[in-house]
Amino acid sequence: MIPKHFVTFKLIQFQNMKTITIDIISEKAIKLLQDLESLNLIRVRNEKNPSQTDVNWVSKYKGIMGKQSVSEIDTQLNNLRSEWE
Repeated sequence: MIPKHFVTFKLIQFQNMKTITIDIISEKAIKLLQDLESLNLIRVRNEKNPSQTDVNWVSKYKGIMGKQSVSEIDTQLNNLRSEWE
């Protein structure tokens, strides 16, 4: 099985930059993309697979905030809301 490579590249079209994500299923495609990059038609940026960057948010932030009563939280929210008005 051929490993998939995740590549994001920018495509220049009518002076506007557009970003698209492609899944490469053949090593031959990498060479073709490198050739396009050498012609200054695209810029290739390797990025991590999005599924590999999943963060366990519960464990990351567990215990950071102390317990507060509902009235304290309401007061803080109301103060924040009044600042934005």
